[in-house]
Amino acid sequence: MHQTFDIAKASRKVLSQFLENYTLEQLNKIAPGFNNNLIWNIAHIVVTQQRLVYKFSGVPMIISDELFEKYKGGTKPLQDVTQAEVEEIKSLLFETINQTEADFNNKFFKEYQEYTTSIGLTIKNIEDALSFNNYHEALHMGIIMSIRKFV
Repeated sequence: MHQTFDIAKASRKVLSQFLENYTLEQLNKIAPGFNNNLIWNIAHIVVTQQRLVYKFSGVPMIISDELFEKYKGGTKPLQDVTQAEVEEIKSLLFETINQTEADFNNKFFKEYQEYTTSIGLTIKNIEDALSFNNYHEALHMGIIMSIRKFV
């Protein structure tokens, strides 16, 4: 599982570069042909990891319910985010992965509610969830790479 966490941390490092190198206006811009923006995709990645790992394990998520509701699957940006929100999301990029790794290593996740993903893959345990999360992050990284060309 060490490699799985290394991949997640590398992904989060790339994502943090968008938060550091793009303006608030660029992060909030919804490019033609897209229904979301850079910041939504990055926050969605954080929220989905929490859902896949913590919520389906029956363990309280690290993030707030408000953040979860705003960026969970099926949502879209309803208003521009502030710089303070960008900073919170940037902090959560690493905080959530580091805490998840510590919790995993401390055998914090005892149960898992099976979940079938939108691609038809059934996640049966925490290891499956962590592995699938990296796939999900890569999927949204591709979307982010496409959006960045238009902002």
